[in-house]
Amino acid sequence: MIKLGAVYLLAGLVFGSFALFSALDRNNPRRFGNAAFWGLVATSFLAGDLMGDLGNGVLVVGLAVIAGFGWLGRGQPATTSPEERRALAERFGERLFIPALTLPLVVIFGVLVLKPLQVGGAPLMDPKQATLISLALAAIVGVVVGLVLLRQPLLSPLQEGRRLMDTVGWAALLPQMLAALGAVFALAGVGKVIGDLVTAYIPMDTRLAATAVYCLGMAGFTMIMGNAFAAFPVLTAGVGLPILIQRFGGDPAVVCSIGMLSGFCGTLMTPLAANFNLVPPALLELPDRYSVIKAQIPTALPLLLANIGLMYVLAF
Repeated sequence: MIKLGAVYLLAGLVFGSFALFSALDRNNPRRFGNAAFWGLVATSFLAGDLMGDLGNGVLVVGLAVIAGFGWLGRGQPATTSPEERRALAERFGERLFIPALTLPLVVIFGVLVLKPLQVGGAPLMDPKQATLISLALAAIVGVVVGLVLLRQPLLSPLQEGRRLMDTVGWAALLPQMLAALGAVFALAGVGKVIGDLVTAYIPMDTRLAATAVYCLGMAGFTMIMGNAFAAFPVLTAGVGLPILIQRFGGDPAVVCSIGMLSGFCGTLMTPLAANFNLVPPALLELPDRYSVIKAQIPTALPLLLANIGLMYVLAF
């Protein structure tokens, strides 16, 4: 059976290659800082289960020290120049989207076709992690399609990946860190505290009020946390599960899925979602670092109101 460990192994090897190539990049004056940083990330994927809580905690502190003291730099991977990439874009045109479009197709194939398959009476892949495993498979297939289509060297995906990671820097780890923070908050009972505060000061005697509080709370807490995955366990434990689902009998699938969408509305409006909202302006060298957020707010607010309406109609 293919389990989630295979995905961790793949991610660890990719980050390990970033560390190795960074260490060999003599054009980067901070190459050893980059190598140590991505090496620690690789270690967390490859040996996190063996290190225990203390070992993983020390590892995270090491990441924070490297990033906090500014020991990360931008290397010069052996990849194409901007002029060469522009020429390739003009040559291949819309065919450049083919590798990206293979991702959803392979994920759908994995979930609908590979997930039910059995080998020797056992499932081919872990049914609980079929989506993530299919996504990892899709990434591999997309890379292979890109190599064949563009006829690039075998190491080009890793070098391009390192170039992107060097550009984004430590912010690339924000989703993972914030999702872990949300799990910590949930285990610490923060969700119950928030639920008690909400019910103490806001009347929750109607479905509409409870729905609005949950959706608006998901958006607001996401703006504070910077990630909907961090806000979800807290707000769902405090409001979604005890009030919408248990008290009013809401459909858990509808409540949770639209709740996450409401959180994503908050993601569109916060600078704390740095990898989404601050990194693109930096990469594009835009004069206003908050221009992406300003452009997204007119979409986020109507979508949030629509989510409240959809949950109220579909969940009950």
